[in-house]
Amino acid sequence: MPHSLVKIWIHGIWGTKSRLPLIKPGFEQQLHIHIKEHLEKDLGCRVYSINGTEDHIHVLFLMNPKHPLLEIIKNIKGESSHWINRQSFMQEKFSWQLGYGAFSVSESRIKIAEKYIAKQKEHHKKTSYADEVRLFLKMYGIVNR
Repeated sequence: MPHSLVKIWIHGIWGTKSRLPLIKPGFEQQLHIHIKEHLEKDLGCRVYSINGTEDHIHVLFLMNPKHPLLEIIKNIKGESSHWINRQSFMQEKFSWQLGYGAFSVSESRIKIAEKYIAKQKEHHKKTSYADEVRLFLKMYGIVNR
């Protein structure tokens, strides 16, 4: 095969530092738009869906094979926290937690992942972010508990 063909959908999840409720409704939509634009324009990653709550975010995107996943996530987290702090949306300094979750999504499950991400606020009325992370770890076979 003369060309390299890659299509990897990633469901990225990361939280605010110490899981504090720092993402306020007043700028949440702007943050989502900013992250989408940065991923698409600067990193070449097509964003399919983005949403979250006050303490974490979910992004479903098509990975650009020219950039390692670690580089993509690190870049978007660093750039978006810098952007939030420049905007003066809050008095305290904004930052994301160090870690993140990144899970592959098959083409046949994109619509399911999109619906899951769209219903984040409703979902988290019943389930905490910590419980959600544990569920993903179990679902993807990272932990057995």
